Amino acid sequence: MNDDDTLLRVDRSARTLRELALEKLRDAILGLRFQPGDRLVERDLCDQLGVSRSIVREVLRHLEAEGLVENVPYRGPIVVRPTPEQAKEIYEIRAMLEALAARTCAETAPQEIAAKLQAAMGRIEQAYAQKAPTAVLAATHDFYKILFQGSGKAVAWTIVNSLNARITHLRAMTISTAGRSEGGPAEMRRIVDAIGQGDGAAAAQACLDHVGHASAIAQRLLSQDQSASS
Repeated sequence: MNDDDTLLRVDRSARTLRELALEKLRDAILGLRFQPGDRLVERDLCDQLGVSRSIVREVLRHLEAEGLVENVPYRGPIVVRPTPEQAKEIYEIRAMLEALAARTCAETAPQEIAAKLQAAMGRIEQAYAQKAPTAVLAATHDFYKILFQGSGKAVAWTIVNSLNARITHLRAMTISTAGRSEGGPAEMRRIVDAIGQGDGAAAAQACLDHVGHASAIAQRLLSQDQSASS
């Protein structure tokens, strides 16, 4: 290979402007810098992100596919405002699949999986203590990835991942409510303890309780938002 060939070779590790812009805008939505219902004006986003309008349009289309953005007639792209009914359905799906995964973990390799979940819990609690919501969201995602991978429920994890952006958006709203920084981790600790004890029924019920509490908070917040907007 000569020097000219080396100069032409693509650096596969390099991230494109589109990928970087997508990550920035997604994080801004999940971090609630852009609130549900906010307009996403292309011209403003070009200035804020420092990229071209064509990249901004690609990013908005991608986020629309993820369920974080919607195009509203006469308004253009806005941050999705989930309805209480949509949130309820998402949490119902979460509850069923997470309870299944937790029960399986408890009945197969409880000690090994519980140890990994304990480590993930440490990262979640540290992120809460540091008042770092983005880190809380990332560590919580890692917790559930360990849970589903440990259970061997690959199809269930694929389904959860397909809803990941919407789940994270709802989670970003609920983790900032009063008392959730203590209540949420305490509920998740019960899941880990039940798995460690090999108690499948208790692990599944702990998942149902945790998701049920989060669902109630999200539906309350969204109902209040819906009332305020109408």
